[in-house]
Amino acid sequence: MFSGSIVALITPMDLKGSVDKVSLKRLIDYHVINGTSAVVSVGTTGEMSGLTHTEHIDVVMWTVEFSNGRLPVIAGTGANSTAEAIFLTSKFNDSNVAACLSVTPYYNRPNQEGLYQHFKAIAENTKLPQILYNVPLRTGCDLLPITVSRLAKIKNIIGIKDATGQLNRVNQLKQLVHKDFILLSGDDLSALDFIKLGGVGVISVTANIAAKAMSELCRLAKNNDFVNAQKINQNLMPVHNALFLDSNPIPVKWACKKLGLISYDTLRLPMTNLSEKYCHVLQKALIKSGLFYKNKCSSNNNY
Repeated sequence: MFSGSIVALITPMDLKGSVDKVSLKRLIDYHVINGTSAVVSVGTTGEMSGLTHTEHIDVVMWTVEFSNGRLPVIAGTGANSTAEAIFLTSKFNDSNVAACLSVTPYYNRPNQEGLYQHFKAIAENTKLPQILYNVPLRTGCDLLPITVSRLAKIKNIIGIKDATGQLNRVNQLKQLVHKDFILLSGDDLSALDFIKLGGVGVISVTANIAAKAMSELCRLAKNNDFVNAQKINQNLMPVHNALFLDSNPIPVKWACKKLGLISYDTLRLPMTNLSEKYCHVLQKALIKSGLFYKNKCSSNNNY
């Protein structure tokens, strides 16, 4: 369930900034058709910091509804307040959400004991499986492997999304956690190498616009066909890079709109639309990777 290509799904919005349910359903159908393994709803790519609690919960539940059992849904429930993270997690206790993804507390920069106690408290207040999320570049704190090893002993903490881009973390984590603990990359650029070293998949931004390719890349890697997996990865490299020309999810929303996957690329302040200086660079990357050509969405996307 929690392996392969898992999409860090964007949250589509209409021109007024309200959640666009029609586009959300379209996205879910796209991922079902193209072999995505699971969906992360309202993670950092889903603009969790820009939604109200009510909207946050609604988007997750709409994602569950539209998935209709076809894809497992992982709810983003992280917060920089432990009480808030527990509150958000509790809203999905009696739902069909498969697991929760909880990012390290941002801005307040807790130490390792604070991180341990934070995630321990969340896990103790729910029966839902918990996936840790470490992305120091965005949060200002780093969940170190030794702390992960402590947390892995808690029954319903089942894995980690590691977005450090530091490949040495894979072996460090493998030596410290039990064999069933799930190691997921959170960095598209290094995801294939992460899987080679023992990871089981990726929670991917690129999968928003290249679902079929990312799914096939992970399938090949799982079968140890790294030669062909590398060919796909190399083809996607321009996109992997271009999607981080500006703060995530600004570029990926623009690309989803360009490919006809959503109706508008609306974001909420303080996030603003992709600047003109990046638009041609990202479009060139989409063309080079075969996702976009002659003003049409590539047939490679099967949508």
